[in-house]
Amino acid sequence: MKRSACLIFNPAAGQGNPDQDLARIRALLEPEIDLDIQLTSKEQGAGQLAKQAIARSASAIIASGGDGTLSSAATAVVNSGIPFGVISRGTANAFASALDIPNSIDAACATILEGHTRTVDTAFCNGRPMVLLAGIGFEAEAVARADRRAKNRFGVLAYILAGLQQLRQMKSFSVEIETPDKIVKTRAAAVTIANAAPPTSVLAQGTAAVLVDDGLLDLTVVAPSNIAGAIAAVYHLFQTATAGDPAARDDIGYLRSHQFKVTTRPAQRVVLDGEMIGTTPVEIRCLPQSLEIFVPGHDDAQSTEKLEGLPNLVIESKRDQF
Repeated sequence: MKRSACLIFNPAAGQGNPDQDLARIRALLEPEIDLDIQLTSKEQGAGQLAKQAIARSASAIIASGGDGTLSSAATAVVNSGIPFGVISRGTANAFASALDIPNSIDAACATILEGHTRTVDTAFCNGRPMVLLAGIGFEAEAVARADRRAKNRFGVLAYILAGLQQLRQMKSFSVEIETPDKIVKTRAAAVTIANAAPPTSVLAQGTAAVLVDDGLLDLTVVAPSNIAGAIAAVYHLFQTATAGDPAARDDIGYLRSHQFKVTTRPAQRVVLDGEMIGTTPVEIRCLPQSLEIFVPGHDDAQSTEKLEGLPNLVIESKRDQF
């Protein structure tokens, strides 16, 4: 008996031919899976289509598009118990990279056909579902600069160019990070809270091991004193993450917790899974083992923390829960 699945397909995603992409997906999957194909539109986004598929008791839900499409569909599937498949066709493809899912259509379909699933964590940020990460400060400003026209023209290079432009306007801010057992106060240019993060999300790589199924969120603080320090810090994060080592610079800190509250002075922009959602403060809570997904591979690492060396650092012990 053939398997069945709802395929949510965004025809506006990516730089390829959507008709050819859909035809390729159907050619690969339909010999083994009966597909209920639903196309996203301005009237119906991926999240809404996923909710409708859940209401129809879909056996599996597969999303194909960019990171926005994939995250929107995935968050609708959270805690449903329905397996979720990913076929990336976007600019950055951060969602797939963070979960070690192949980026090509052929390899992604092969992963789904293999049928192996893994249950991973998700999170809530200010009441909004979060699969990947929330960026505060520098990353949010850089994402805001990378508009749709630039992404269509330059692809993932648009984010790099936007980041370089944002460096010239980089400003530090006061930040207070609250966990269930402590309050950390310092200054920073960027704070990133990750549930899952691809290697390209350099500012999330303080621990160099963002685990997707450990029930914890990874927070990285980057606090350079000037532009040269910012460049050096980013390069250091790239090097250590590539080597699988935690960051060691004094202007980079990190810690893990299942819950964070982040307040800044002044208020800073916040980007959530690639979408701007407003400004700080933010409260983020991990939802352990809440999304079953077709994904190969497995990560393993030790939980770590480093805060020493951050500017104006104050750490207060905290017994009560928030």
